[in-house]
Amino acid sequence: MSKSLRYHRRQSLMYRALVLGIIAFYFLVVFLVSWYTTRGIERDALSFYRGDRKSPWWVVAIAMVGTSITGVTYISVPGMVGESQMAYLQMALGFWAGYFVIAFVLLPLYYRLNLTSIYVWLEQRYGTYAHITGTAFFLLSKFLSCSVRMYLTATVLLVVLFPHAQADSSLFTLHSSLIMMFIVWLYSFKGGVKTLVWIDMLQTLCLVCGMVGIVACVSYAMGLDAGALYRTITDSDMSRIWFFDDVNSKHYFWKQFLGGMFVTIAMTGLDQDMMQKNLSCKTLHDAQKNMVTYGFCFIPVNFIFLALGILLYTYAGTLGMTGQDGRSLHSLTGTTLKADELFPYLATAVNPISGQNVLPLAVTVLFVIGLIAAAFSSVGSAVTSLTTAVMVDFRAHNRFVVHLLNCVFVGVGMYVFHIVGSGSVINAIYVIVSYTYGPLLGMFFLGLLTNVHPRRSLIPLACVASPLICYILDTNSEVWFGGYKMGYELLIVNGLITALLLTIGSIGNKKTA
Repeated sequence: MSKSLRYHRRQSLMYRALVLGIIAFYFLVVFLVSWYTTRGIERDALSFYRGDRKSPWWVVAIAMVGTSITGVTYISVPGMVGESQMAYLQMALGFWAGYFVIAFVLLPLYYRLNLTSIYVWLEQRYGTYAHITGTAFFLLSKFLSCSVRMYLTATVLLVVLFPHAQADSSLFTLHSSLIMMFIVWLYSFKGGVKTLVWIDMLQTLCLVCGMVGIVACVSYAMGLDAGALYRTITDSDMSRIWFFDDVNSKHYFWKQFLGGMFVTIAMTGLDQDMMQKNLSCKTLHDAQKNMVTYGFCFIPVNFIFLALGILLYTYAGTLGMTGQDGRSLHSLTGTTLKADELFPYLATAVNPISGQNVLPLAVTVLFVIGLIAAAFSSVGSAVTSLTTAVMVDFRAHNRFVVHLLNCVFVGVGMYVFHIVGSGSVINAIYVIVSYTYGPLLGMFFLGLLTNVHPRRSLIPLACVASPLICYILDTNSEVWFGGYKMGYELLIVNGLITALLLTIGSIGNKKTA
């Protein structure tokens, strides 16, 4: 064996040992926080579901940022600038508008009724069928999205830590799914929300600080000072934010803004996972402060992600990885890259000639920490909300077993996604997940704004029919509507169709009259 080969192998071993050591230290801190926040408490429902309603509002606000930024978001958003520039910030403004609606319309309702599971309101308003239907849509969404997030995390960790073990990827995915979900269960099974708000705050700070550190490292690798960094971002043709010129474009401002607003109302305000943290605040006023603050923080955090995307595309160009258009991508060995693969590739890539990382080693370390923080923050919170939904809405009795089974199901889902495939399946699942919130949106706002009482037996049928109709509309919109391509507004259409079907189902019902 040559000295050069031995040197590179030694460097590779040291690199993997460093990353694994940092990951181990990270989880040691997480377990210490979990232990500290659960000292002396029993496994009572009030602490697990609502944290005894003693969570400081500012801790919840920070924690919710990390819960919202999933591993998929963490990896994909920087690559979005290649196709959509910084149009995503239009949607982030819509997010903030949606958080105001949640803060001053939905939260007062939840606090007034003293809800633990927000889907209990559906039973109070419509009856048992609506309650079961709403909870079922939530469970479906969370199981699918959790499995995707953790599968993606495991896939990236395989590339980072064991790049030569691709042939054993099935075994790695199986083992990593067991280990990851066991970790989630360990730090969340006792304290529930009481523990998660503090752990998620820690993970959010790690995520945001890591992103700022990565921007600094990439700027250093490019030889940019603060002024040059600013000019590189603002002078790029990928820095465009506002799109008012083409109503048929999916980047059109009002599509993005209104879509972001209603996505937030549905996927935060009507989501047990996100609302469970809000309901752990001491008072309604604290919960409202948390929601507005959290919504505002989302804008600068997403700006950092998109600015990093511009830097990565620019740096990729200096390495000869981009085509003449500056957007198409290929790796250093010539293989084609997708836009959402740019960030993980540059963070972990090794120059085939020099054998050195194309970016400073600190970028790889920060990338892994950020990925783990994003993935575990969102999944830990989601598993806790799944347990709450099953215990409260389906009236299960053994919380310990339910929480363990939820972790097992997510782990099994990870392995299923590995067997089925990645790219197209992940995209399809996220479309399906976005569809599942339309019926919740329609049911909640029809109930809040009208006195309509649909026949109870028709509610599940309407909630299943609406996403199917939306799928047909989305598939044929460009042909049927003169080139109009549906975007995030599909959620609004989904909710409206659900409300319309429920209204039709109320005709002749004496209760409505």
